[in-house]
Amino acid sequence: MKSTQNDPVRQDGRTYSKVAECLYRSDASGVYYALLKKSGKQIRRSLKTSDRKLAERRLSEFREKVDRLDLGEGKTRLTFDDVAARWLDSLRSHLKPSSALRRETSLKQLRPTFGALPVRSITRLQCEEWAKHRSPQIASSTFNNERETMLSVLDYAQREGLIMDNPAKVIGRRKLGKTTALIPSREQFEKLLSTLRGMDIRYQDAADFIELLAYSGMRKAEANAFRLADVDFERGSFNVTGGLLGTKNHESRVVPMFPVFRAFIERLQTQGPRLADKPLVPILDGKNALDTACKLNGYPHFTNHCMRHFFVSNALEKGVDFKTIAAWVGHKDGGLLVAKTYGHLRDTHSFEMAKRITL
Repeated sequence: MKSTQNDPVRQDGRTYSKVAECLYRSDASGVYYALLKKSGKQIRRSLKTSDRKLAERRLSEFREKVDRLDLGEGKTRLTFDDVAARWLDSLRSHLKPSSALRRETSLKQLRPTFGALPVRSITRLQCEEWAKHRSPQIASSTFNNERETMLSVLDYAQREGLIMDNPAKVIGRRKLGKTTALIPSREQFEKLLSTLRGMDIRYQDAADFIELLAYSGMRKAEANAFRLADVDFERGSFNVTGGLLGTKNHESRVVPMFPVFRAFIERLQTQGPRLADKPLVPILDGKNALDTACKLNGYPHFTNHCMRHFFVSNALEKGVDFKTIAAWVGHKDGGLLVAKTYGHLRDTHSFEMAKRITL
């Protein structure tokens, strides 16, 4: 489209006046538009302003986005599925198997809506429609996982020059409902252990695994990789590495040896030799045994992770501050999550202790 300064130009039934190179103004609304060419293709966009100076700044930003576009052979036909596969392959070496599975599950749910669409054709309206129909069907956490996956795929497409903007950025996160941690009482914990210890030999390792979680505050995957070599008896500490998969935040941590944890490890050593480079407890999960013990005692459905909650609740009862507990269990937020999740336990304990104060 050739024109000289201020020559009227008609497009889509509307008249525009050229006011500068690649910059046009609608004669009807006064709104400025950018009109550029890339690889022989014409790209037009409203700059959403009638202010000349602002339009010029937005035109400059628009130029940069167009310059980053890669409209080479076959690139414009890449579907969301194509780009998603490339994105996931680029991440696999950095993801734990559980994280990769979560991404794959989210992509499977996104596929019916976006999978076959050319990634360049996906619009904000389509993203909004997806959120409108998908959100009422699933839990907030599931919706947020799918939303985050879609954003990440389209961010990757933008970095690769396949699209100029990420249309999914219009979708907001859903607020998560407040959940209460399920924590066994001290009496319930001891009863669960005695139940497991009273059963046959198959349940002994499960009881050891549950104690390992409850006395250390480790996550299940961290406990799976924990070895006797990670214990420094002389210094009075233990190292949480997560083994080959690493910890959740990919950083190992050194934790002081709690008396109950030291006694537990020493007891295991008296039961038979433990190889320093092998897992301290030779099972990966105490779930089934714990389910059985809960049913026999009529208890709620306590899980492996509930034992981590049990550790934190005991630390709070002993007056340990949030920041210190966070460091022990591998949180990087300085205690914010501990305060949010368990703060009510400290308040309850404080009020119970206050009842002991008499004149």
